[in-house]
Amino acid sequence: MDDLYREVIIDRYQNPRFRGELDPHDYSYQDDNPVCGDHVRIDLRVDESETVTEAKFSGDGCSISQASADLLVEKITGMKLEDVRKLGKADILEMLGIELGPVRLKCALLSLKVLKGGVYGLDDVMTLDELAAS
Repeated sequence: MDDLYREVIIDRYQNPRFRGELDPHDYSYQDDNPVCGDHVRIDLRVDESETVTEAKFSGDGCSISQASADLLVEKITGMKLEDVRKLGKADILEMLGIELGPVRLKCALLSLKVLKGGVYGLDDVMTLDELAAS
């Protein structure tokens, strides 16, 4: 089963479905993983009912960080912001479907940190260490 998930990660890294930027956007945030240099930006468009109507990510980094961003953006499209705000580490790990060591976990969680930075605002964002420990 791990091989299947590894194939999904490589495919999403090489052929992302949601790469790009939205201009204009309603929410946008970007950040880096200082340990490895991965960079992710996520842009969202939200309608009057607070539903994510379109989402894109951009950035560069390892296969885990970029595949995680692509999968996360796909997952949140069509979701209410209140539900997006409830997403956590377990959701990312379920999407990726493989066990990750501490360093790779932070790569996977970067997109979640960026997403939360956008929908909550900078002051409410957990660090990658805090997300990994949650």
